[in-house]
Amino acid sequence: MAEVVRNKQVLLKNYVDGFPKESDMLVTSDATINLELPKNEPGSILTKNLYLSCDPMMRNRMTETYEGAYMDSFTPGSPLVGVGVSKIVDSTHPDFKKGDYITGHINWEEYSVIRDPQFLTKIHNTDFPLSYYTGLLGMVGMTAYVGFYEFCSAKKGEYFFVSAASGAVGHIVGQFAKLAGCYVVGSAGSKEKVDLLKNKFGFDEAFNYKEEENLKATLKRYFPNGIDIYFDNVGGKMLDAVLPNMRLHGRIASCGMISQYNKLDQTEGVYNLQHIIFKRLQILGFTFYDFLHLYPKFYDFIFPLIREGKIEYLEDTAQGIENGPAALIGLFSGRNVGKQVVVVAHN
Repeated sequence: MAEVVRNKQVLLKNYVDGFPKESDMLVTSDATINLELPKNEPGSILTKNLYLSCDPMMRNRMTETYEGAYMDSFTPGSPLVGVGVSKIVDSTHPDFKKGDYITGHINWEEYSVIRDPQFLTKIHNTDFPLSYYTGLLGMVGMTAYVGFYEFCSAKKGEYFFVSAASGAVGHIVGQFAKLAGCYVVGSAGSKEKVDLLKNKFGFDEAFNYKEEENLKATLKRYFPNGIDIYFDNVGGKMLDAVLPNMRLHGRIASCGMISQYNKLDQTEGVYNLQHIIFKRLQILGFTFYDFLHLYPKFYDFIFPLIREGKIEYLEDTAQGIENGPAALIGLFSGRNVGKQVVVVAHN
């Protein structure tokens, strides 16, 4: 007889206005799950969820509606959904078998029954830690890769600036820029993070934006000749300060605006837009979902860099799904260093 177990979950209690709190989520073990799928239910998989990714975009999905939404909002009373890594414990699907590892969007719970797994990806290369598929080998790494190599078209000697540089995407794309021969500066929110950028990740310079009263002047100090490429993770005041510091024909890759996600009903304005014309700037807003077809090309690029030790990758791990809410909320106060991952279970 199949084993039935308690299934710990993280549910959204209610839609969120303003800054999210741990109390906006509920950790519960009320649900139970049968660890064997019904044989008369073809095309399904049962997963044991191992790693969950904490991503800023999840904040948007906690709002009932938001302008420009490209993903559905979460449903109150149901589990949060995010990128994760799972192990299949039972399957009635011909393309997935017991013991396979998969990655994709999964519920924030210990076990999941997935009845339409076509959008999940089977993990074939297990030479690297499985948790990497929530970050460096997943959405985060692809975001850095697409923004930098498909759009920025960096040339050796160009001046590159990245905000939220010690975060998941920032510390990876900054290293891509160094590998391309750029002069790289990053902004972060503490002395510890600034030191990491310079001493561990090889940035040429870094600064703590919280200690700077005039961001426009700060950027002029670090880039007296201007910025060729800005990789924007924060938007708001930083983006506004960057625009007048851009060089002619500069490029801005915008993949995140974390400074605005808790202000969806009253976002900050950007006032230096005239420099887009004056400097003939190119600005691209993008998500990695538009570039999923590039995964094979990305893996061919990133696997050798990891093996040869040319990329440093930093994970900030929270142990146990019950600590998931605190880990997620920590993104918005800059508590994490590197990629924030929740360890649900070990393989």
